[in-house]
Parts: sequence; structure tokens; C-alpha cells
Amino acid sequence: MSNKPKPVTVRILDQDFRIACEPGEEDSLLSAARHLDKRMQELRATGKVIGAERIAIMVALNLTHEHLQLKNTTVDSTGNLIRRLKQMRERVESALNDSSQLEL
Repeated sequence: MSNKPKPVTVRILDQDFRIACEPGEEDSLLSAARHLDKRMQELRATGKVIGAERIAIMVALNLTHEHLQLKNTTVDSTGNLIRRLKQMRERVESALNDSSQLEL
């Protein structure tokens, strides 16, 4: 089996594009293209943005903004999880320490 990228055709905003794709990544690429096409079609349907280039830029900005918000939320959640785990560990250690002192 070859590890060479193979061309995959995707349709975005009524245009076909041939994209080089790593083996095994075809489904992921097609899913991403469908998502992008859906977002671009939705924006075009509003009539507020005209022109494929402008639509692409607006959708790219919106997707990037969503990605960064999700990334920041994940970082915040990870920090909260680490703090909670540290508190739990300290409680367990304290309880074990108290327990061992009672046995003496």
C-alpha cells in the first residue's frame, strides 16, 4: 500500500477542488469539506456577503473564532480539573495521614 497522497475531489460552494490527501484521511477531508460547504452556503443564502472570496474569508474568520473559543475553554477546563484533582489528592493524603495517626 502506498503512502503517497492521493487526489480527492471535494465540492465547495458549487465548485470542484482536487485536494492531495494522505491515505486513510479521505473521510475526514470529505467531512471537513461538507462542513465548510454548508457554512459557506448558509452565509451566501443570507445575501449579506457577496462573492466567493468574501464568503470564504468570513467563514474562515468565524471558524477560527469558534476554534479559539473552544481551545480557551478547554485550557480553562483543564486548569480547573488539575486544581480539583490536586485538592482531592490533598484531602485523601490528609485523611490517610489522620487515619495512620489514629492507629498509633
